[in-house]
Amino acid sequence: MKDNGATLWSSWIPRRERARIGLISDTHIPQVAEELSPHVGRAFKGVDLILHAGDVYVPSCLDWLERIAPVRAVEMGGAVHFGRDHRVAHKQVIEVQGYAIGLIHDLMLPGMLGEVRPGALQAAFPDSGSLQAALQWVFGARVDIVVFGHTHEALIEAYQGVLLVNPGSPTLPSPAGRPATVAILELTPAGPEARVIEVPRPPLFPQRRPIV
Repeated sequence: MKDNGATLWSSWIPRRERARIGLISDTHIPQVAEELSPHVGRAFKGVDLILHAGDVYVPSCLDWLERIAPVRAVEMGGAVHFGRDHRVAHKQVIEVQGYAIGLIHDLMLPGMLGEVRPGALQAAFPDSGSLQAALQWVFGARVDIVVFGHTHEALIEAYQGVLLVNPGSPTLPSPAGRPATVAILELTPAGPEARVIEVPRPPLFPQRRPIV
């Protein structure tokens, strides 16, 4: 990998036939809290791999997660904070158990205005296969699963043969008042499955008063 702006291709072979992957995004450590809640570790107990979909901010957050399982992550402008950290790229395509997983922070699709939220895909890509063409433009390859973040809003949607998962945020869920979340992705011979898991938020730093 030349730098963190490139797509990083990696192949990861799980120890089991049924692979379990922890999904997390928008942690914003240490902007809002000192570290992640231990409940995240409990939710990810036994996973084979963890994918972080961006707004990581500091390598220590990935170090914390890596005590649980190997980590791959994306970060917009990641070279500023992560240098040549092998775990981080601007976007990644990761092959696990024959599935190609596209990992990106802000999923901006050609032909679509706004964020990927419930119902938006059907309105933007009514034709069969048109979503895959847009995703190939983003990742440079065909993908079976897309993991993304940025909105802080959890989403699981299967559309035109692609499973899209946004795990939400374990620290700053959106809309305000919603539960903090992570997600689990399971890959089996029968197909991929995902579920969202609610986690208590860590103690947040008090909001600083603006300087006047």
